[in-house]
Amino acid sequence: QVQLEESGGGLVQAGGSLRLSCAASRRTFSYAMGWFRQAPGKERQFVANIRWPGGSTYYADSVKGRFTISRDNAKNTMYLQMNSLKPEDTAVYYCAAGVRYLSGSYYSDGNDYDYWGQGTQVTVSS
Repeated sequence: QVQLEESGGGLVQAGGSLRLSCAASRRTFSYAMGWFRQAPGKERQFVANIRWPGGSTYYADSVKGRFTISRDNAKNTMYLQMNSLKPEDTAVYYCAAGVRYLSGSYYSDGNDYDYWGQGTQVTVSS
């Protein structure tokens, strides 16, 4: 069992930046670690992931060029650097870890993930 804990959310003005962190309770091998978000009244949405082997990254079109995902294996921590934030980025952000190998998958579906954090609120004011 792996526990994930997000941190770093908050209130920021449009155009500002935040860095989210996702700390894992123990070292574990994941084929993918990702970020999802859910705004009130909306479905959960894929944001970005980082996948192994190779550490390739994949972003939703809505955040491409503004958000950067990274991972520090020594700290068992994943990050999401969010720049040029927009009011439409307002949501609860969740991190997730996928430990199953899914051939051909980009791990952009929430069902591809096995462990989830509790979420951290990001609010972007206009």
